[in-house]
Amino acid sequence: MSEASSPDPVSQHLIFGGQRPLTSADEKFVMDALKRCSPLTREAAREFRRTGNPERLPAIIDGLIEHYVEPDARAKLGRGDDSLRLVEDLAIDSLTMLEIVSLAEDVLQITIDNGEIRPFRTVGDIKTFIASKLGRAAPHGARTGP
Repeated sequence: MSEASSPDPVSQHLIFGGQRPLTSADEKFVMDALKRCSPLTREAAREFRRTGNPERLPAIIDGLIEHYVEPDARAKLGRGDDSLRLVEDLAIDSLTMLEIVSLAEDVLQITIDNGEIRPFRTVGDIKTFIASKLGRAAPHGARTGP
């Protein structure tokens, strides 16, 4: 209850934004879910769940995608180009996209309907969608338009 009365704006954002504070059980779940992802992805997810900082979303999303793409596509993703096309550039098929979305739902505590992922064409589309789904401004580096 002390966090509800805390003047700390981050704590208030987490409570009033619908995201509950990160417990040790939550942290273990996130780390287990991301055990095959890079340390950067795991740390970004931990910090995001702890603070709600939208600046961490690009690292999380890139890391989730990186986990599922072929090694040669990982180098492209590492350049941070949000205009990378999911199918043409990263060879992500519909099943892989569902796996990425499922892991994102678990880690970010959101629900994404299958119909919502149909318009995704680029890495930036995913970043912008997830930021809006979380009710936050588009993260730094995410494209918001064509």
